Amino acid sequence: MTSNAPFLSRERIVAPMNYNRWLVPPAALCVHLCIGQAYAFSVFNLPMTKLIGISQSAPEDWTLTALGWIFSIAIVFLGLSAAFAGSWLDRVGPRKAMLLAASFFGGGFIISALGVWAHQLWVVYLGYGVLGGCGLGIGYISPVKTLITWFPDRPGMATGMAIMGFGGGAFIASPLSVFLMQHFSSATHVGVAETFVALGVIYFVFMSIGALIVRVPAPNWKPAGYVPPSQQKKLITDQVVHVDEALKTPQFYLLWWVLCLNVTAGIGVLGQASAMSQEMFQGRITPVAAAGFVGLLSLFNMLGRFFWASTSDIIGRKNTYYCFFLLGLVLYALVPTTAQMGSIGLFVACYAIILSMYGGGFATIPAYLRDIFGVQYVGAIHGRLLTAWSAAGVLGPVLVNYIRQYQIDHGVAKADAYTVTMYIMAGLLFIGFLCNLAVKAVHERHYLKLQNQPA
Repeated sequence: MTSNAPFLSRERIVAPMNYNRWLVPPAALCVHLCIGQAYAFSVFNLPMTKLIGISQSAPEDWTLTALGWIFSIAIVFLGLSAAFAGSWLDRVGPRKAMLLAASFFGGGFIISALGVWAHQLWVVYLGYGVLGGCGLGIGYISPVKTLITWFPDRPGMATGMAIMGFGGGAFIASPLSVFLMQHFSSATHVGVAETFVALGVIYFVFMSIGALIVRVPAPNWKPAGYVPPSQQKKLITDQVVHVDEALKTPQFYLLWWVLCLNVTAGIGVLGQASAMSQEMFQGRITPVAAAGFVGLLSLFNMLGRFFWASTSDIIGRKNTYYCFFLLGLVLYALVPTTAQMGSIGLFVACYAIILSMYGGGFATIPAYLRDIFGVQYVGAIHGRLLTAWSAAGVLGPVLVNYIRQYQIDHGVAKADAYTVTMYIMAGLLFIGFLCNLAVKAVHERHYLKLQNQPA
């Protein structure tokens, strides 16, 4: 560590050669457990429809449809900020990026609180949607390259540990948000604005702690006994592809679709899990049971990130995605049958596995990129690839919601309104399987050191 270097510089956080690398994942978790709050934002939707009416919605109150755009805007700006900040992150290091993410995410809550107080929805769109979304994107990619560099022997497990935090952040955020709203509520207001302020401060502090304790390895550091894998045996390169050059390769766009299609299938279901379970098993799954079902899916979403990413270190990234697509295809096609059979247990089991693979796809893709393009620019390349998440965040819910409504409008019973959607999701996963099948090693002309050789 260089003590006289600027506090926010990469040079200031270079660890000594004997540094314990297991001290780095907690820094990543400090950030990801905070920004994982995004999955719990829906707990604010209903209270924000009663800001004026308090006990029930008034004509002047915001509608659920209008409030739904807050999350969508945040996911869009997550992808955009990750794409634009990736190269900058590689230059400045994780500390500066994590602090910027903390400022955006925490500040987004504060501005949203002002929007609630003034009852101006566009201010909430700006606060949580735009600024908070930028905090999500920058915070999401900040520790990825650092963890992969610290764990070249287990890159999947390393990124899985951190990204598991994003999936599990809702477990902390949901009860905390409900508790704070109850604490701040009164006969004249529902406590949303005060809760936003409290969360903004809490998340800024904890994300800043992550920024303060993060470290990067010294140049040429390698874990004891580490032997780089042979490129001839696995789809792993020891070369480097520049981020701009990566965008010229078919591998980037194949992996973009691999991630987009896997996320599209999962995120559409995740957003409608409660309603879907109640409508497919009318009278048998109560709202309370449906809430438990959603919680179970979130648990598998979280655990799947660590399990599948760690598994990919053993069976390979390409084989792991084969599992996602082939097993997911079978499970999506099976879901309508479970409803016809009336088997709630089989229905829940199918979706638990599906959501584990949804989370696993997020956690495995950074290591997949590292295998294909090398480690040096993986942060920037991962940032560009996350635009696939932005696209899927719109495409998935639209497919589920609009196809369901179309079916109902044409006389299909609610219990059967998801059948076509499930088969479409299975079809999308088959396309994803073909994209993954087409992924090959990058041609040597794209390697950075070959490009720099004199002609």
